[in-house]
Amino acid sequence: MDGLSLLLFIILLIGTGAVFFAVMNFFISKGEDNKIVDVTAQRFKSSSSFSRLQPENKWKDRLAVFCLNVFHLEKPLEEIHMQLGSPDQPQPVDILDYKIIFAMVLPAAIILMFQTIWGILFIPLGFYLPDLVFKSRIQKRQAEILGNFSTTVDLAALIIESGLDYLTAFERIINIAKKKTILEEELEKTLNEIKLGYSRREALERFANRTGVQEVRSLVGLIIQSDELGTSLVELLRNFSSDLRSRRMSRAEKLAAQASTKMLFPLFVFIFPTIFILILSPMIKGLLSQGLGF
Repeated sequence: MDGLSLLLFIILLIGTGAVFFAVMNFFISKGEDNKIVDVTAQRFKSSSSFSRLQPENKWKDRLAVFCLNVFHLEKPLEEIHMQLGSPDQPQPVDILDYKIIFAMVLPAAIILMFQTIWGILFIPLGFYLPDLVFKSRIQKRQAEILGNFSTTVDLAALIIESGLDYLTAFERIINIAKKKTILEEELEKTLNEIKLGYSRREALERFANRTGVQEVRSLVGLIIQSDELGTSLVELLRNFSSDLRSRRMSRAEKLAAQASTKMLFPLFVFIFPTIFILILSPMIKGLLSQGLGF
């Protein structure tokens, strides 16, 4: 990149930043228009997830609030944090910081590596790249929850059949576990929420939302229905467990049927070329060294 191109690149970069911050200041302005900032700040101060945002003092927090307002990210970020298991780190505001950092770093790295200003087109990819990472972690967590879900349902049915209620059954399952799985940790959170004053329905719905697994939502629906209608929960759980096993079997058969199709790509790209090289390389070597023979 020569001197003139570098100068044009710097001017364009500064101009793009100036336009961006001008638009941001239009939506979140100071002075008399600072009411927008005050309302937004009060809005986030009411939520523990975004309580540390200070848009009236820090430009980074103003940018975070701008992204939240434009893309309506409050609820999606809360859902991602909840389905991660509501860990201490990252909080929803931390996830938003990762998105903003990646949106800046990725295009800057591409611009520096390839010496092209078209790297700014990668800003949306950098902004949504953390979502892919966190959703992958959520899917792994959900797979672990489903791993022993049917066994937990069977144990709950056996304990309830002995004359205890489902909350006591969940507590017994947690106590006899040598090492708590993710499902048992979520059940323990549910029991603690009920002890803290949540109703059974609210605690169970929060349990379903934290896992984000359809099978858990169905189980919660069965338990709530049994509570409201007074029906026997044991038979419902047994039928539900049987249905879980049949779904698991059909899912395994589907994956087995897809295995042959998925193996075609590595066969054609990696295995067949290697076989051809091993078979034909002696012949090609002989032809190159001895000629065609006529």
